Amino acid sequence: MSEGLVIRLATADELAACAALYEAVLRETFTWTKPDTHRAADFLRHARDEEIYAAFEGGRLAGIAAFYRPANFLHSLYVAERGRGIGRALLDYVSQAADGPLSLKVQTANSRAQAFYIREGFRVVEDGRDSPGGIAWRRLIRTANPI
Repeated sequence: MSEGLVIRLATADELAACAALYEAVLRETFTWTKPDTHRAADFLRHARDEEIYAAFEGGRLAGIAAFYRPANFLHSLYVAERGRGIGRALLDYVSQAADGPLSLKVQTANSRAQAFYIREGFRVVEDGRDSPGGIAWRRLIRTANPI
């Protein structure tokens, strides 16, 4: 990871770029779902109630994390280039902002994300499904921040 990584709250005028990154990463990586089900508008709708943290590398948006503070819930974490430590940096930043154990949900089909979170100290606490016949997910929690 670049030493020039800067993580901070996204400004209102940066939210469209954050939403575009969200949509692009989902369309590229969520191969088990139809690409047209991922829309920037969904991110923007949720962003009204969340803190959006943006990671910039060399002035370029490199990743985003959406944090719902009332529940210490990481709603989303997406990076433009995986495997470079940007996701870990965002995760640690949000963990420091949380005032208790951090939780999140991962689609069961997303084995890569599950492996990442388990490596980062999360444990599975619940399995569920959005609705009968809906998307299966796992809830994970990290009670201690590894920093």
